[in-house]
Amino acid sequence: MGKVSNLKTIINKDYEKKINDLVGKMTLEEKIGQLTQFLPSIFGAFGMTKDEIIAKLVEGEISYEEFQAMERNYHRDEIKEGLLGSMGGVTGAELSNELQKIAVEESRLGIPLLFGLDVVHGYRTIFPIPLAEACSWDMELIEKTAEIAAKEASASGLHWTYAPMVDITRDPRWGRIAEGAGEDTYLGSIIAAARVRGFQGEDVSQPERILACAKHFAAYGGAVGGRDYNTVDMSLQTLHDVFLPPFEAAAKAGVGTFMSAFNDLNGVPCTVNKYLLTDVLREQYGFTGFVVSDANSIAEVEVHGYAENRKEASKKALLAGLEMDMSQGTYKEDLPEQFKNGTISVEVLDEAVRRILSVKFNLGLFDNPYRTNKVIEEQSLLAPEHIDIAREMAKRSIVLLKNENNILPLKKNLKKIAVIGPLADNKKELLGTWAITGNEEDVVTILSGITAAVENDTEIAYSKGCEVIGEEGMDFNLAVEMASDSDVIIAVVGENADMSGEASSRMDLNLPGRQEELLKALHQTGKPVIVVLINGRPLAIPWVADNVSAIVEAWQLGIQTGIAVADVLFGDYNPSGKLVATFPYSVGQVPIYYNHPRTGRPAGKIKFTSKYIDGPHQPLYPFGFGLSYTTFNYDNLVVNSPEVTKDSLTTISVDVTNTGKRAGEEVVQLYISDLVASRVRPVKELKGFKKVNLQPGERQTVTIDLDIHSLGFYNEAMEYVVEPGLFKVCVGPNSQEGLEGELRVLEK
Repeated sequence: MGKVSNLKTIINKDYEKKINDLVGKMTLEEKIGQLTQFLPSIFGAFGMTKDEIIAKLVEGEISYEEFQAMERNYHRDEIKEGLLGSMGGVTGAELSNELQKIAVEESRLGIPLLFGLDVVHGYRTIFPIPLAEACSWDMELIEKTAEIAAKEASASGLHWTYAPMVDITRDPRWGRIAEGAGEDTYLGSIIAAARVRGFQGEDVSQPERILACAKHFAAYGGAVGGRDYNTVDMSLQTLHDVFLPPFEAAAKAGVGTFMSAFNDLNGVPCTVNKYLLTDVLREQYGFTGFVVSDANSIAEVEVHGYAENRKEASKKALLAGLEMDMSQGTYKEDLPEQFKNGTISVEVLDEAVRRILSVKFNLGLFDNPYRTNKVIEEQSLLAPEHIDIAREMAKRSIVLLKNENNILPLKKNLKKIAVIGPLADNKKELLGTWAITGNEEDVVTILSGITAAVENDTEIAYSKGCEVIGEEGMDFNLAVEMASDSDVIIAVVGENADMSGEASSRMDLNLPGRQEELLKALHQTGKPVIVVLINGRPLAIPWVADNVSAIVEAWQLGIQTGIAVADVLFGDYNPSGKLVATFPYSVGQVPIYYNHPRTGRPAGKIKFTSKYIDGPHQPLYPFGFGLSYTTFNYDNLVVNSPEVTKDSLTTISVDVTNTGKRAGEEVVQLYISDLVASRVRPVKELKGFKKVNLQPGERQTVTIDLDIHSLGFYNEAMEYVVEPGLFKVCVGPNSQEGLEGELRVLEK
C-alpha cells in the first residue's frame, strides 16, 4: 500500500532555524497574512454583492458562462505585500506561477503561496463520487484514483486539496453522504488512510503529490435531520467510538491538514472547539500540521450565538487551535487590534505561523515554488492511463441490487433494446457533486456506452420519457411506444448531480419527479425492465425493488460512466461492489444503519417490540450487500484462537466456493458482536474483510486478521477498554447473512 507521507513533525529539524528566522523578521500583518486565505474575488469589487450574483444565477439572469467570464481580482497587491498565505480557487499552471512569482520574487520575505482547491474525486479525469468508490472495497484502486487526482491537480498549479472527506454518516438525507465512505467506522478509517496516501504519497514534496486535508472535524455527518450545517448532539462515547476514528486514521497516515466543521458539537461550534482542535487532535492524535476553517465558518460563530461579535469569534478560533482562515479575511480584519492591545498573546500567533510555514517547507515550496508549467499540465490531464483507471474504478463501484431470473448479463445480439430515462443520454449529471474542474464533454453517456457495446444489427431505441424533476419534456407515450416491441428496457433514472453534495439535503428519498410513474408505465408493457440508478445517496425505492427485473446501482461514476455501465450490463465485467450505506425501505426509517445499538425489545412478532406498525423495520438493502453474476457458498468457519487475551492478534478463516459458472469477486466480511459489556453495544460491527477472485468451482480458504484491541470502546469514564467476555463472530457476504462462531476474550 505504500508508506505514510513525510508530514510527521511540526518543525523538521532541517527547517527549524529557517522558520524561526522568518518568524523573527515578520511584521504583525505578515504573520496574520500567513493565516489568511483568499479566493479570487468577484464579489463586492465589481458592482454586485455575493448574494446579488447568486440570486441572478438562480433566477437565470446571469448564465454560468457569464459568471465564469466575469473579471476576477486575484489580490496581487496583497500578495506583493506579503499579506496572504494561501489562495483558493486558482487553477492553471500559468496563473498559479504568475501569482507565485509575485509572492516569491516581489514580496519582502519571499514566502511562497499555498494554492488549494476541492479536488474531491478527480481533477480533470473525474472518477466516481467517493461514496461509489467506497463500494469497490478496493483500497489499492481508491489510493490510485487519489494519486491520479494529485498528479493532475499538481500539474495545474495546485498544492493542496480539501479532501478526503471522512465524515461518517447514517442519514442519507444529508447531501454530503456522496463525498464520504458511508456509515461504517472501520471501513471509513481504512479508506481515509488510503486516500491520504494517494494524495500525499511517500514524499509530499514530490511535484506530482499534493497536500491532503481531512474534513470535516468533527461529526458533521451527524447533523440533526440530515440537514446540512445543522447542529450535532451526541455522547462523547459515540463521538469517539463512531465518528472520530477515520480522522485518527488520517492523522496516523500523515495527513498534513485538517478542516474544522461548520456544525456545533454538543453546543460548541467546531471552529472554536478547543476540545476537538487541541485536546483530541494535537494531544491525543499527535497531529502536527495545521487546521483550516471551512469557508466563512469563523464569522458564523457569531451567528451560532457563541461569540458576541466577529472579533471574539476570531479570538476563540485561534486560541482553540485553528490556524488558517478560509476565504473571508476574518483573521486579517479582526486579529491585529487584539494582538496590539494584548488581548491575545503574540506567542499564540507565532506558533500558528510556524505550523503553516513548516507545511510549506515540507511541501518543498521554498526550494521549488514553481512545480509545474503549461507543458506538464497539458501532458498530465486526461492521460490515457488515467482514463483506463477511471473505467476500472467505475465498474468496480457498481453494485448489483437485483437480478431476477438472471436476466443480466444481457446478450449483445438482441434484436431491440429500449433505452429510456432522463439520465440515459446525459453527460453533466454523471460527473456528480464537486466535479468543479471536470468537463462534461469528457463524459461517455450510458446511451453511448450501450450503443458501442452491442452488435451492429441491434436496434437501440431511445426516449427521455421525462425529466429528473418537473413536468417539462415529459412524454410517457413515446417512451412506452418505443419500449413495447423491445426485447428489454433499460431505464436510467435517479438524481441530478446538484441533488447531493453540500447544501443538498433532501426530505424525500424516493425517485424525484415523475420517474417512478415512468417506470410503472414501462412495467405495464410486460417487457423486462432493468433499472440503472444514477444517484449520490441511498434511495427509498420499494416499488422498484418489488417490480422490475434488475437494479444496477451505478451512482455517479464520472467520465467513464457509460462504458463501465455497459461493461456490467453485457457481462464484460462481473459486478463485485458492495453497499457502504444502508438503503432504507422508507425515509421514515432514517436514520438507519446496520451497527445500531441493541434494544431491550428487539423487533419481533408481538406488538410491544421495536418496529413500525405501517411498514417493515428492516432496510430495503443492508450494508455490505451486493450481488454477482455468479454465486458463492460459505462453509467451515474456524476461529483459530477461540480464547485470546486483550492485546493479542488472531485470525478467522472460512472456505468460500464459487458455485456458479462465471469467475467472480467476493468481498468476504467479518463482523463481531460484543454480547455483554458495561455499555450497550452495537448488534454487530465490521472488523475485517478480504476481497477474493474465484474461478467457477474454485474453493479458497479466506483468512482475515483480527486485532483484539479493535474490539474495545469508550466506557462511562471515557477510557478506551477491551472488556473480557464472549463475542459472536459472523463471516458472510453482507451484514445480515453469514456463518457464526464464538470468541472469548480473557482478562489476561
